[in-house]
Amino acid sequence: MARVGLTPERLAQAGAELADEVGFDEVTVSALARRFDVKVASLYSHLKNSDDLKTRIALLALEELADRGAAALAGRAGKDALAALGDVYRDYAREHPGRYAAAQLRLAPETAAASAGVRHAQMTRAILRGYDLTEPDQTHAVRLLGSVFLGYVTLELGGGFSHSAPDTQETWTRVIDALDALLRNWPAPSIPSD
Repeated sequence: MARVGLTPERLAQAGAELADEVGFDEVTVSALARRFDVKVASLYSHLKNSDDLKTRIALLALEELADRGAAALAGRAGKDALAALGDVYRDYAREHPGRYAAAQLRLAPETAAASAGVRHAQMTRAILRGYDLTEPDQTHAVRLLGSVFLGYVTLELGGGFSHSAPDTQETWTRVIDALDALLRNWPAPSIPSD
């Protein structure tokens, strides 16, 4: 394939496809150069290094996830919205495991602030407003939801639930039910004892 038409965006897209095929950790500028049948040096006019490539893949994945989340949340509230957002993350991880892993990449603060990660937090906070949570409880709940979604999806992708009953979909439904019940009955802060 000729070098013509290579752009940082096209390379990020190809890198995302490669991540889904071989795993995000295996994506390098060298692997991408082989995919385009070009010399590694020719990609350095578009990318700084492998870290730059991985950051671009992460930003692409965050954007794709945010777009899916926004579409899934439209017109939903409460438990329906909570389930829809959770399903977006779970479905995306199944369809694009490499991109999903990329979306977990720790970004530099200035890059993170300009990324679609901000949209993810806004969508989650919009769901939480339906549960009447205010600060700092909203932040605690955002962290809880992120932890549960990431943990469940990561364990499921890794085959952690494949050897036992009940079905993982049944468990997922129960997890969403439990999160909904917790958010509706959010505990008051503990009062420190003297």
